[in-house]
Amino acid sequence: MNIFQKTISLPPFGRGFHLITSIIQREFPELRNIRVGLLHIFIKHTSASLTINENADPTVRRDFESHFNKMIPANMPYYQHNDEGPDDMPAHLKSSVLGSSVTIPITDGRLNLGTWQGIYLCEHRDHPTSRKLVLTAYGLPK
Repeated sequence: MNIFQKTISLPPFGRGFHLITSIIQREFPELRNIRVGLLHIFIKHTSASLTINENADPTVRRDFESHFNKMIPANMPYYQHNDEGPDDMPAHLKSSVLGSSVTIPITDGRLNLGTWQGIYLCEHRDHPTSRKLVLTAYGLPK
């Protein structure tokens, strides 16, 4: 069994939902060495998250942002944690709803995503920030 692990830094992204599939594939060429296995992606932050969804129509990503802002609004009077501004606690809540990791099958050295699926970085803070991801791939060698 092959096991590969790497921590990568993403470039700063503004608030919103951003496709990062191509970044992960480019930064982690070791995927090509696995015939069948899994890629686990973990984000090392509490105010951003990861998910898998539509990769073709950008309106889906804008709708995600609109919906999450309505579902988890800023400036609620009951928020006590606001050390870093009004987007602080909502960012933590959004991150917990979506989650800090995704796992994707690897088949013949490639991510086995559906035709319309992509990996999203969900940036919940107002100011662009670089984010770190831990990528762990394991499986049978090619």
